[in-house]
Amino acid sequence: MRKNLFSGPEPDPAGDAGHRDPPPRVGFFTDTSVCIGCKACEVACKEWNAIPEDGLALTGMSYDNTGGLGASTWRHVAFVEQPAPDRGAGPPHADAHPGAGRETGRAAAPADETALTGTAAGAGAAGTPDDGSGTTRWLMSSDVCKHCTHAACLDVCPTGSLFRTEFGTVVVQEDVCNGCGYCVPACPYGVIEQRPQDGRAFKCTLCYDRLGAGQEPACAKACPTESIQFGPLDELRERAALRVERLHEAGVPEARLYGHDPDNGVGGDGAFFLLLDDPEVYGLPPDPVVTTRDLPAMWRHAGAAALSLAGGLALSFALCAPARRKGRR
Repeated sequence: MRKNLFSGPEPDPAGDAGHRDPPPRVGFFTDTSVCIGCKACEVACKEWNAIPEDGLALTGMSYDNTGGLGASTWRHVAFVEQPAPDRGAGPPHADAHPGAGRETGRAAAPADETALTGTAAGAGAAGTPDDGSGTTRWLMSSDVCKHCTHAACLDVCPTGSLFRTEFGTVVVQEDVCNGCGYCVPACPYGVIEQRPQDGRAFKCTLCYDRLGAGQEPACAKACPTESIQFGPLDELRERAALRVERLHEAGVPEARLYGHDPDNGVGGDGAFFLLLDDPEVYGLPPDPVVTTRDLPAMWRHAGAAALSLAGGLALSFALCAPARRKGRR
């Protein structure tokens, strides 16, 4: 078994956690360019995992009634209203659906230019008045725990409540959690949270029970446009790169991937995204770094300081001993 690392490239996190011959690492690829904000993923997540109700009042910010991820919101659909980019005439037509041309077992969703670019006509279905001017667009994205390659929440957990599964995902065992809360500030994404009723921490498990039965997570199963795609992580990364290339060719230069790079600050996310704007627009940190990255260096510095202190004390005793013996004579 390889040495556990707090940062840097890690090709096999499940194997590093001690799983022998683990299956391929799995995860989510969320293509926000085809998200319609239906919240089917939120509902499916709550129903399957028996997550309690967390507030049905509108926040006053768009159609968002949950506000963000938390102990009782493991999937959160963000709604961002902004002026649409001026693309001029643009291409006459582009197939926006990521599943086009491959067998998925489900009917392909209708695809048109508005679904691909997120302009006002496409956004009108989500509640924005569509006057045909193309001056407003909705950016929608279903956020979730990133299941980081280097998961600080797992690294700081004193009870072993958080563990790495054979699928490379990170899961909280609620019956082992003691409510210490160390994991909450450790997460660079602000995902994990404690429930106020008992102080225990909760977050997405990537439907670990369903994975063990050979099923896909409930949110991906419920997504009508395949905005949430589940599968082997390496395959998803290849599919995402092709999707971005197609969007660029279709006249959407702002399309970019977020969290896919194994060389990023968390070693690559197990749940990554295709975004149509800067990460901050979606409430995501622009350059996340695992908060335990510097622990080895900190311990080295602390050890060096302790040795220096011990050496200084020993030297002081050594220098004072002759003077004390001389004084006694």
